[in-house]
Amino acid sequence: MDVNKKWLSIPKDIRKKLLKNVFCVNCLGAVEITSYIIEEHEMGIVLKGKCKNCGHDVARVVEDV
Repeated sequence: MDVNKKWLSIPKDIRKKLLKNVFCVNCLGAVEITSYIIEEHEMGIVLKGKCKNCGHDVARVVEDV
């Protein structure tokens, strides 16, 4: 399955929660991811982007279920 289709197959409300719950090592907490891209990952998909607060690189794995 195409990685974008996998992402869009997740309900919209869950996608919003995932985007707002990414760990930033600079801020030391959960932040919102911005300017992200979606890539294939052996566990599912990975979101790679920037912390909304400080601009540091962040990533979030979304596992297949």
